Amino acid sequence: MDQPEKIEKIDIPSKAVYRLSIYHRCLQKLEANGVDTVSSSTLARAAGVKSAQLRKDLAYFGQFGTRGLGYPVELLSSTIRETLRREHLQPVILVGAGNLGSALLRYHGFEKEGFEVLAAFDSNPEGARARGVQIPVFPDNDLEKFIAEKNVKLAILCVPVEFAQSVVNRLVAAGILGVLNFSPVVLDVNPDVTVNNVDLALELEHLSYFVR
Repeated sequence: MDQPEKIEKIDIPSKAVYRLSIYHRCLQKLEANGVDTVSSSTLARAAGVKSAQLRKDLAYFGQFGTRGLGYPVELLSSTIRETLRREHLQPVILVGAGNLGSALLRYHGFEKEGFEVLAAFDSNPEGARARGVQIPVFPDNDLEKFIAEKNVKLAILCVPVEFAQSVVNRLVAAGILGVLNFSPVVLDVNPDVTVNNVDLALELEHLSYFVR
């Protein structure tokens, strides 16, 4: 069976990376059910994409799988996991531990997906602790020092709109390269910094168009 060479660094478009994450989740379920191989059509159907799109995405790894037999589930899962840098837990911080931030801090699914929220930062740490947050919450003045000491590159941003840009400026200056932004505002960052926006109101507006 053909196997790809060890993954070094692949330049994959962001949309393809998102789909790879979905494929990885599907493969994890197949592994848990004892499935050894999976066809492109079956995996594509589980991931909600077309078979041609799936084959195109997996082509970034070179020749993979065997015609007529499908993809080896365990090998494909580990290859995608390595590409997504999930071999080890990636450290993450959260800034803005208000109601939404505290709810995210109580979510136990991050570690399962390869991410460890090391700490949160807020202007009122006591308020977050009062909401039942178990992860350490520090004053926002400690932000830069913590990022430098722990070499953190990822941050979740849940601050009010009026503070979002100034906070992201501090994050980027301290070394953060990826931001998951829950503040409903477009952030101005350097080209080498990736920002993924999660605008809950916008998503609801999109859904409401189809529910009439």
